[in-house]
Amino acid sequence: MSNSVEDITINYEEDGILVVKELDKEILSKGAWTTILFRYQNWDKAKGQYSADMYSIRRYQKRQGEYFAKSKFNISSNEQAKKIISTLQNWLNPES
Repeated sequence: MSNSVEDITINYEEDGILVVKELDKEILSKGAWTTILFRYQNWDKAKGQYSADMYSIRRYQKRQGEYFAKSKFNISSNEQAKKIISTLQNWLNPES
């Protein structure tokens, strides 16, 4: 695991292939509990190419100077991401 929140990644390599490729991340909160939103792609072995962009919100707990993954929520599609955005915008700006 990482001892710096900036070093946390979801890149994952298997048999020399980067099967989870992190494209971007946004650190939403820092501290003993850290929340990060990732944009990533999965390697599709059958197609020989990466998937469309995917998103994941992950929580990490810092213990003894290192961050450990504790939970995650994968956003299953662009449509679901848009619904989450729309709902949050409505909740945060009810008069808009």
